Amino acid sequence: QGQLVESGGGLVQAGGSLRLSCAASGRSFSTYAMGWFRQAPGKERELIAAVSANGGGPYYADSAKGRFTASRDNVKNTVYLQMNGLKPEDTAVYYCALATSPYTGVLYAPRQYGIWGQGTQVTVSS
Repeated sequence: QGQLVESGGGLVQAGGSLRLSCAASGRSFSTYAMGWFRQAPGKERELIAAVSANGGGPYYADSAKGRFTASRDNVKNTVYLQMNGLKPEDTAVYYCALATSPYTGVLYAPRQYGIWGQGTQVTVSS
C-alpha cells in the first residue's frame, strides 16, 4: 500500500525557514506524482506545491511562489519542501501526498492523491 512519513515541522519566527521532508516506503516511488498540502484551522486543505514523477513542474500556489521550493530525490524515495520567508499565515498542518496512479505530470486535486502522510505542524510566530 505504501506509507509516507513527514518530518521537519516546528515553530519558527516570521522570516525564518524550515525544510519539510517526506519519506516514502512500501511502494514504487519514482513513477508517482507528489504533492504538498496544508490545512489551517477552520480552512480547507489546499495544495501548496506539486512535482511530477521525475521532479518536473513544479507547481506552486500563489501563496508559495518565490518562497517555497519543492523537490524530490527518487533514489532516497523522499520529497522535500523548502520554505523560506515564512509568514504567520503559513501556520498550518502540512501534508505530503502520493498520487493514486502512476502519472507523468503534475496533479492538483486532493482526490488524485491516494496516500497521505500523518501531517507535520508548522507554526510561524509574528
